[in-house]
Amino acid sequence: MTSLLRTRRGLLMAGAATAGAALTTGASGLLTPARAEGLAPTPTMRGGANNYRPGAPIVDRIGGGGFTMTGTVRRAGDGAPLEGIRIQMWAHTTEGHERDWESHGATLTDANGAFQMDMPQIVPAFGQPHGHLAYDAEFDDAGFETVFLRPVMSSSRDKTLNAEFVLKPV
Repeated sequence: MTSLLRTRRGLLMAGAATAGAALTTGASGLLTPARAEGLAPTPTMRGGANNYRPGAPIVDRIGGGGFTMTGTVRRAGDGAPLEGIRIQMWAHTTEGHERDWESHGATLTDANGAFQMDMPQIVPAFGQPHGHLAYDAEFDDAGFETVFLRPVMSSSRDKTLNAEFVLKPV
């Protein structure tokens, strides 16, 4: 036995090194690269499509503003930002109900996959202050699955709501 293995610490270090080598090289002993699973797609949220109005127009803002919805859109797997993706937003606000046409609008993502929409302050509906956002494949030819989101705000006093889309290619 070498002097390294004569102490308990030496024995533990040698065992850890052997285990680490086995994990790195695998059973075959050949070096294998680490693999990332990739970015999982965003699932549609329950209630996300409530009061959805297909084809809302692309607008600069909904109503008088004062509240901001923001987010990003990325591709599942590699997480690449997606430019020019149409995101529709609607909510129950100080100026109207989420079922009203005036409470719906859409915007396009920028080169970084980011979007932003100013709208009136969101107020609680069904006991929760929340917004609705949608990527609807029917109004886009980018080749991704439709996703509806319904994020809930932590407080009805919040002035922003952020939502992240990770879209799955069809």
